[in-house]
Amino acid sequence: MPGSNKFQWDDLQHFLAVAHQGSTLAAGRALGVDQSTVQRRLAELERQIGQSLVQRHPMGYRLTEFGQEMLPFAETVESAVLAFERQIGTLAGETSGVIRMTCPEPIVNRITQTGMLDRFHARHPALKVQFVMSDKYMDLRQGDADVALRSGDTDDGELVGRKIGDSLWAVYASKAYIAKHGQPERIEDLASHAMVGFDDSMAKHRLSQWLREVAPGAELASRSTSVLGLIYSVKAGLGVGALPMALGDAEDDLVRVFGPVNELTRIWRMLTTPELRRTPRVSAFFDFVIDEIETLRPILTG
Repeated sequence: MPGSNKFQWDDLQHFLAVAHQGSTLAAGRALGVDQSTVQRRLAELERQIGQSLVQRHPMGYRLTEFGQEMLPFAETVESAVLAFERQIGTLAGETSGVIRMTCPEPIVNRITQTGMLDRFHARHPALKVQFVMSDKYMDLRQGDADVALRSGDTDDGELVGRKIGDSLWAVYASKAYIAKHGQPERIEDLASHAMVGFDDSMAKHRLSQWLREVAPGAELASRSTSVLGLIYSVKAGLGVGALPMALGDAEDDLVRVFGPVNELTRIWRMLTTPELRRTPRVSAFFDFVIDEIETLRPILTG
């Protein structure tokens, strides 16, 4: 590398933020700085290294081949720095309090079965996780929860967080329904089948919008306010329905008719407000989740 070959940890932070968030704007929000700062720090890191780490594309930033090779090493540095910071916090005094996390109800059971919460409480005995279960987006700015495990379109630009994985959906039917009514072979066939969907309170959900587009005349045999309700309705044979693959594939009496459906694919994120992200209790929880991403991701993506 040219020059002194020295660079600051902050430089790597900006590179990692762009790699994880996919754009300099989102990276700036995650780091609590403006977009121009991210671009400047990333350019300085590339200058010091003498290699391009990212390339700009119409949909955001993608890592170059060199950037992809360096990413795991940068993440190793990040893990070491976070471990160092956690140890400082431990020596300075134990973080305490309650962390209220909002997420869909089916996810809670899957998280508790992994032992993640036990490991978190072992690391931070004075911290307690409290679940606020809802398929609807809780308002973190209004104090409805501290952190959100959320999939879908996040239009609140004031939240910061970390991508966990992809939210994949497919179309399912029960074996009993298929035996009685047959199995749809194409998306176009859904219009001639009984369908399961959300009620009007979830009209803006991507599933509701997708059903209106692909099967505008389809009969809704069941309407629900939650993903759990969708699962129960499809299992009961009331109709065909789109479900998260992590949940649908786990049901032995359901058949994946087709999918994943690209139009329903979104991103799972852990989100909070910039102010809460800097508090010791939420910071400790975020650091823990980063360490546990490989455990958490299959819970969400299947």
